[in-house]
Amino acid sequence: MRAFCALLFVGSYLAASLAADLKVKLVDPQSAAVSGAQVSLLRNKGPALHTATSAGDGTVSFDDVPDGEYQVQVLAPGFASLTVAVTVPRPASLTASLQLAPATEVVVVVATRTPVPAAESGASVAVLEAAQLQVMQPMDASDALRFLPGAIVDTAGQRGGLASLFVRGGDSRYNKVLIDSVAVNDSGGTMDFGPVRLTDVSRVEFARGAQSTLYGSDAMTSVVQTFSTTGNTHTPELRFGADGGNFDTAHGFASISGALRRSDYNFFGDQFNSAGKGPNDDYSNSLQGANIGLELGPRALLRVRARHANSHTGVQGEWDFNNQPLLPPDADQQARTNDVLGSADLTLSGPSGWQHRLTGFEYHHGRSNQDSVPDRGCDPTNFVFLDCPFHAVDHFNRAGFDYQGDYSERSWAHTTLGYEGEDENAFVGDTNFPPVTHGLRRNHAGYAQQVLLVNRLSVVAGGRFVHNETFGNKFVPRMALSYLALRGGQLFSGTRLRFSYATGIKEARFEEAFASGPGIVPNPHLRAEENRAFEAGMEQSFLSGRCTFSAIYFNNLFRHQIDFALVDPHTFTGEYENIDKSFAQGAEVEFHGRLLSRLSFDAAYNYASTQILEQPFAFDPQHEPGNPLIRRPKHSGSLLLSYLGSRWAANLGGSFVGRRPDSDFFVLPTPVDHAAGYARVDLGGWYAVHPRVTAYLNIENAFDRRYNEVVGYPALPINFRAGLRFRIGGD
Repeated sequence: MRAFCALLFVGSYLAASLAADLKVKLVDPQSAAVSGAQVSLLRNKGPALHTATSAGDGTVSFDDVPDGEYQVQVLAPGFASLTVAVTVPRPASLTASLQLAPATEVVVVVATRTPVPAAESGASVAVLEAAQLQVMQPMDASDALRFLPGAIVDTAGQRGGLASLFVRGGDSRYNKVLIDSVAVNDSGGTMDFGPVRLTDVSRVEFARGAQSTLYGSDAMTSVVQTFSTTGNTHTPELRFGADGGNFDTAHGFASISGALRRSDYNFFGDQFNSAGKGPNDDYSNSLQGANIGLELGPRALLRVRARHANSHTGVQGEWDFNNQPLLPPDADQQARTNDVLGSADLTLSGPSGWQHRLTGFEYHHGRSNQDSVPDRGCDPTNFVFLDCPFHAVDHFNRAGFDYQGDYSERSWAHTTLGYEGEDENAFVGDTNFPPVTHGLRRNHAGYAQQVLLVNRLSVVAGGRFVHNETFGNKFVPRMALSYLALRGGQLFSGTRLRFSYATGIKEARFEEAFASGPGIVPNPHLRAEENRAFEAGMEQSFLSGRCTFSAIYFNNLFRHQIDFALVDPHTFTGEYENIDKSFAQGAEVEFHGRLLSRLSFDAAYNYASTQILEQPFAFDPQHEPGNPLIRRPKHSGSLLLSYLGSRWAANLGGSFVGRRPDSDFFVLPTPVDHAAGYARVDLGGWYAVHPRVTAYLNIENAFDRRYNEVVGYPALPINFRAGLRFRIGGD
């Protein structure tokens, strides 16, 4: 027995002596720590021995690694993928420097819910990095999205106006929007990008195409996701600044962040005010937030995030139609929002190549739109409804729990499994015309996805099973293929072919399923709206991957679309039904270049042909079958030229939108049926007058164009902001 114990002791000692701890630290080209990266330890392209996520200080630790030859694979969103060979026991620590990458090689998350190079994701993905956002200084999300390929942004008015996103001919409610992986759409997809701030956002990812397999309802034509900045400096860093401009614009912001031992933190706040142009065009928006991470152990990371935002906007209403001021602006209509978002993520690594992410979240959105004085005319007896009083309210709450499990079987195979459960709870209606309707939906979904990288072929296949309390059960599949047909050389550096097929779904809004006003009968049995989507195209790389040209054809068939149908024409009583059908097809052509490490060029042209196939209760001639869908231009494009230096940076952004059908919805005696095309150019730049003091300038609508994004709502003319930002502390 003693001999056995002695042998066991010696064996344990020898095993310990043949194992070591390996610490990996990730830094960007400026030597700043990189958090949130997926780091895998592999042996000879075999299964992943360990997979972990880098903490706020950019480090990952692998304990008790046996002696031998290994590969460390790093997938950091926003950077190029990196694989480094290491030998254990030496080195015991490794510093990996990540590099910027061309658009198709950059690592993204939104396409597969896990880090993957964009070219292998099987989706059309565009990214705005922190350095670009710092130059652009967008006041709202709509100001940044308009310069991304395939995005059509329509803002009803000026600062703070209702801003909608149209992608690939889809409706404005066909986009899933997430902040730090938490959905912030209203139930049924309604999303106003106007008051959404991008303060302390490290990255914006934008994936086009049906993505309901991974993201469920509302992801019919795109997914937009923003990621909050984490603290990454050992010494606490205080950043603050202020700027001002024309139209009595004033803006101030501050943040304090850092990474101390096993924790990181970032607390931030922002306040923006502007009087706008003309009467009742004032806008105010305030934001406060926090992002706190705590490394509970080598294989456990807890992250808590919170955001609170509220805004107040004067709404002028429809009045200037393509430079024709046919009505006076509304003098008293006001819109207010109040949003609270909180989430907690627990990431667990192991066993082997597994990673588990458990998320609890709650999001509350409050919106109020009120008009008390009929100053532009309201006479129902004579069918005059230009400016009748109303007080529309929407108090929406989403709370739930997500589980996502990722398993790296090999360096070329990755499996994702997940479950989502959420409660959607809302009060919607008009307090002037009670009752205000209450609705509750409890939804569940499970999903699975397999990513395979076999030689030149990339395969992404998955499916989601959804149980929704309104439309019942639904299965949503997706398949994406990407094939490197030619590897090429230095000049022609690779030709890649792409194809994907997917189904998108969208649940009914609470107003549709539960009713919200007199004369509307609730319809709790509405089916999900659907999109049958496929796309095919190619990507051609040049100059060793520094430049890329791509062309994609897309085809969307939207079915079971929900519209209002009269049940009794004598009393004008009706309900919402699945009665509409429409079609969209087109092409997206993109060019991305990074000829220099600090200079990038992104240009895109979009063509979209849309048609209404069925709409039996069209109330406007433009909504009759055979006509194109409103607010979807056939021709549009974008341009973004960025120079990101160490001493100075600048950008040039262009958004080009052609003539498109629109409607005043019979407000005027002579109906207006289109919005004229326009081109908008924005400029931005900063200069470091001192290592800790930076001056910056931003000019929007630099050529002072007069245009309507939504017919009847004039956009803001040329406007500028100039200011200083300061940095105290930090590494």
